[in-house]
Amino acid sequence: MTVKKPAASTPLWGEKPYRSLDYEWKKQYGEKIYKVSLNGGMTCPNRDGTVGSGGCIFCSAGGSGDFAADARLSIREQIESQEEKLRTKFPAKHFVAYFQAYTNTYAPVDYLRKIFTEAITHPDIVALSIGTRPDCLPDDVLDLLSSLNEIKPVTIELGLQTIHEKTAAFIRRGYALPCFEEAVQKLRSCGISVVVHTILGLPGETEEDMLATIRYLNHQDIQGIKLQLLHVLKGTDLAAWYENPGFPVFTEEEYIDLVIRCIDELSPDITIHRLTGDGPKELLIAPLWSSRKRSVLNEIHRQLKLRGSWQGKFFQP
Repeated sequence: MTVKKPAASTPLWGEKPYRSLDYEWKKQYGEKIYKVSLNGGMTCPNRDGTVGSGGCIFCSAGGSGDFAADARLSIREQIESQEEKLRTKFPAKHFVAYFQAYTNTYAPVDYLRKIFTEAITHPDIVALSIGTRPDCLPDDVLDLLSSLNEIKPVTIELGLQTIHEKTAAFIRRGYALPCFEEAVQKLRSCGISVVVHTILGLPGETEEDMLATIRYLNHQDIQGIKLQLLHVLKGTDLAAWYENPGFPVFTEEEYIDLVIRCIDELSPDITIHRLTGDGPKELLIAPLWSSRKRSVLNEIHRQLKLRGSWQGKFFQP
């Protein structure tokens, strides 16, 4: 079998030199798909005392759902309010319903069935994406997810952040790595796609530590990854730690260099759902340059092409 390294102009995955979520959705649905961020009104075992009471050290009061819709609205109303906002900016037709805030399988299964069914049966929704923790996937919830997956595609997003137990303890993640591995195996046995959240720039981690997380995920049965820059947000315990004793955060140049290394290390079979992120401007303490999300993404893409960096480096023609 002959393999070739593509020239920098070769559009392996559309216009981007990596397997992007936008490419995957256009290939699957024949059009650009947008996410609507929903709030199911749940909490988290790392907040209510089951696992912990302070939440993860970096998590805002909104439970990582600061851009989600108003939880006081019904799921259908949330979808349609988010659709209306998106359609003022984009020619959006169809959407993925993304349950984003807090831990979205941390509720009685009857309640989950109600809200997930309301979302997945909406005529504008093509798929369901659910953010949760690996320790919040009991058998009855897995059965529900499996049945929903027969209606429209279901993806579970798991917050791993890091494979290093010392860091996991510092950020108060609240579960050990084998719990994550077991959750992935169970979800895949149900035919559910898995996307993993990682955070780049956690205090105490070296570049090699972060790349080790990427290499580890290459050997897990996952279908997607989010590379998230660490944000220091007001009101979090991380913000207090940033003030005293303090820790360094990436410059834009350092972060772009690291992201490109992560892309080069990552298996080309894994779809990249995110390369950075933008915390709410009213909450963001550092790094302030990250608020220019579009500019940062453009620079990442520019540098990828300038350096001839391609996800997986090789492809089969």
